[in-house]
Amino acid sequence: MHAACYYTISTQQPSRHFFQVSLLIRQPEPTGQIVWLPNWILGSYMIRDFARHISSVKAKTANGLLLNVKKLAKNQWQVEQYTGGDITLEYEVYAWDLSVRGAHLDQTHGYFNGTSLLLAVQGKEEQLHQLQLVLPEQDNWRVATTLEQLKTDERGFGLYQAANYLELVDHPVEMADFTELSFTSGQTPHKMVITGKHRADTQRLADDLQKICQAAINFWGDEQPPFSQYLFQVMAVGSGYGGLEHRSSTSLLCSRDDLPLTTEPKQKLGEKYKTFLGLCSHEYFHSWLVKRIQPDVLVSPDLNQENYTELLWVFEGFTSYYDDLLLARAGIISTQEYLDLLAQTITRHIKTLGRFKQTITESSFDAWTKYYKPDENTPNSVVSYYVKGALVALCLDLKLRQLSQQKISLDMLMRELWLNYGKVGKGVNNNTVQEIAQRLIHQDLAEFFNQCLYSTEELPFVMLLSEQGIQLSYKYDNGKQHATACLGVRGQMADGGYQLQNVWHGGAADIAGLSAGDLIVAVDGLKVTTQFEKNLATYAIGETVTIHFFRRDELMKLEVKLLASQAEQCQLTINTDCKAQIEQWVLG
Repeated sequence: MHAACYYTISTQQPSRHFFQVSLLIRQPEPTGQIVWLPNWILGSYMIRDFARHISSVKAKTANGLLLNVKKLAKNQWQVEQYTGGDITLEYEVYAWDLSVRGAHLDQTHGYFNGTSLLLAVQGKEEQLHQLQLVLPEQDNWRVATTLEQLKTDERGFGLYQAANYLELVDHPVEMADFTELSFTSGQTPHKMVITGKHRADTQRLADDLQKICQAAINFWGDEQPPFSQYLFQVMAVGSGYGGLEHRSSTSLLCSRDDLPLTTEPKQKLGEKYKTFLGLCSHEYFHSWLVKRIQPDVLVSPDLNQENYTELLWVFEGFTSYYDDLLLARAGIISTQEYLDLLAQTITRHIKTLGRFKQTITESSFDAWTKYYKPDENTPNSVVSYYVKGALVALCLDLKLRQLSQQKISLDMLMRELWLNYGKVGKGVNNNTVQEIAQRLIHQDLAEFFNQCLYSTEELPFVMLLSEQGIQLSYKYDNGKQHATACLGVRGQMADGGYQLQNVWHGGAADIAGLSAGDLIVAVDGLKVTTQFEKNLATYAIGETVTIHFFRRDELMKLEVKLLASQAEQCQLTINTDCKAQIEQWVLG
């Protein structure tokens, strides 16, 4: 069967970082075929303007006649009128974005998301698409993707297809001499490929991932997952972290020391490896919650512009709640280790003053312009729908359990979402979660949801955790049992002094008039050293110090009255009398 759109991807001179793309369009629009490239990628809610990386678009007929191509918008082109049959577009794409969102090409590997590379053909988006990966000069490269294979060689180069354009761009492609490991969960083949230098214990990775994936499949209540295969694409680098979900795969970026080593004891789970497994768990959970259970506005997304929704607190926040819970339910971490991770989430939330300025539904809606475009004032004005969303999930889970004598839980609500929305392709609206929760519990939860979703009041997690048998307390970051003098800033040593990155509203620096970007060079006439923060803590709370600093290239001076540090480091302690109740919740 001939595809309406047939792409050919090649990688000539990869050191220049350009993919070569050819697009054969069958039966183009005779009045002038329009093509376009997405402005954003699903799962990452910011306009990315991928089209800026396209250097030129040329069009020709089957007999080699060149056709004029006119640019209509930043991401849209139109070929001149032509009634003589098929046409072919040729263009190059600059690929030097080492992230999970774009495209990256050099002598070591080639990676791309279709949203960065593959022009959509207006009017043919719902028709069959095929993609040919051309064998590169690198004779050790293989292909890792979950696109449907039609005719490929043993290394994976050759022909692939997708039922429509949206499916085509939801299967990223990795080409490299990667490490591969495999396992089976839910009677379904799973793979992880790791590109980049590393010394990972691949057998341990496979064993741990198998347990996590099986725990997720069990959670949703089916014997098999809603895909025929799954792929973890990992790029290991010196320093990096990130993930992006797709319908049967995920792209991950990690530091190579996040991966386990064969020399490490199997019974010990390092903090970095635990974080990496949490990332894998998070993206895998998205295969259900985001890729199949979707906000109503994203069931048929418009990839040309922002698609606003108030619901990222559900789709990212609830996923952030369950990613660590699944590590416990898979037997990877203990109940106390899970509570330690939960305590870290609460700590991050408490340290964010923006929780008093922005509701979580506002944070979801404004993701396009605020969360994904942070600046020096972001901690003062923005709340994370990941972090607060996870705590909303915690509160709702504990609320349901406690109102029902531990018989009803958020787990049940999630399975109802899967059965009645995800499996049938029905979009979730702003009230869906609230309505299901109230139906399950047979009680009015309007006041609870108003507090959690539409106000800037603190969430009721302290009370709910206490009712569950967990005591919450706070300690000071400096490890001391008491408050110390502080400026109320975040910063780091820089050339010549201490550079302020964030200034907390209401803190000593803010009240005195210091700003983000200021370079503190002296305190009370003494040059700032690498011991700046420790030295500051030796002053008495309420004491006034003289600070010299540069703002731009101007030397300035301020008198700053130091205030007390806050106890913000959360600790969670189990009431041993409630251990069974706690484990029923954590372990499922």
